[in-house]
Amino acid sequence: MQRIKQYNAILSVLILLCLVVGWTKPFSFDLNVLIYNRLFFILVGISFFLQTKMVPYTQKILYVMYAAIACCVIGAFLPLESSFTNLKTIGLFAGIIITFFNRPKAA
Repeated sequence: MQRIKQYNAILSVLILLCLVVGWTKPFSFDLNVLIYNRLFFILVGISFFLQTKMVPYTQKILYVMYAAIACCVIGAFLPLESSFTNLKTIGLFAGIIITFFNRPKAA
């Protein structure tokens, strides 16, 4: 469990670095697109997957979380011109909402 938390912390830092790269655009256009539009959503999907191992979700919520993960990762591989490119954003928002509302209550 501790190792999963460490991996998730490392992923969170990498996700923040992807956001910074997307906002500042320090590299070539193609590399910025790769990092900000693809790698970011793949890392978010991996982070959500690790959260499914840490947080005790109900079976129904777990399937919805897996669908959010799939939306993030599949959407990251779609062409930018695709009409389904919003799939990754839907997966991101769904995963965030599920994560916020299904946290274990503090005792």
